[in-house]
Amino acid sequence: MANHLVRYAAQQTKARITPAISQVRAAHDHAHEHHAVGDPVKAVIGNREIVGFGMNGQPNYIDRVDFPLPAIRYKEVTPDIQVLKEKEKGDWNKLTIEEKKALYRASFCQTFAEIKAPTGEWKSIVGYSLIACSLAMWIYIWMKKYVYAPLPKTFAPEWQQAQLERMLDMQIGPIEGLASKYDYEKGRWKE
Repeated sequence: MANHLVRYAAQQTKARITPAISQVRAAHDHAHEHHAVGDPVKAVIGNREIVGFGMNGQPNYIDRVDFPLPAIRYKEVTPDIQVLKEKEKGDWNKLTIEEKKALYRASFCQTFAEIKAPTGEWKSIVGYSLIACSLAMWIYIWMKKYVYAPLPKTFAPEWQQAQLERMLDMQIGPIEGLASKYDYEKGRWKE
């Protein structure tokens, strides 16, 4: 009986949801009907030029020393950059240093010197490591004080000395053990 009720409830829910989904899909299709589906790559990279294959064949930009040729230019083509690109087709001696730098910065974000420059990230790594070590030591101290039981009395130096003397008196291990290393006639350890 319960199985029939669950099946009936599922059918009723499905009957109510299916028309709603159809209406949403129809509205979505109608809204996108008028927009032409363009190149999805251009939607991601915008107005930037694709100038090569790139590191993995994808049109993306990344500054790397081991792969210095990104697939796309760093900046989108603006009217200022377009003017410089036209000037660049001529004699490069006529370009100023600032124009050459602007052309470079349009294609690349960083120079090799900027990529290789130290970032100082090691300081934060050392800092976090020291914080972690300090925290671990404080946890150890807390556990030593409040969690662990005190050491048994057999760890006291006096107790261990008395135990050693008793073992020597009983001559434990006379052949290869402890007693074999003790000179009983002179009352001291053998040399």
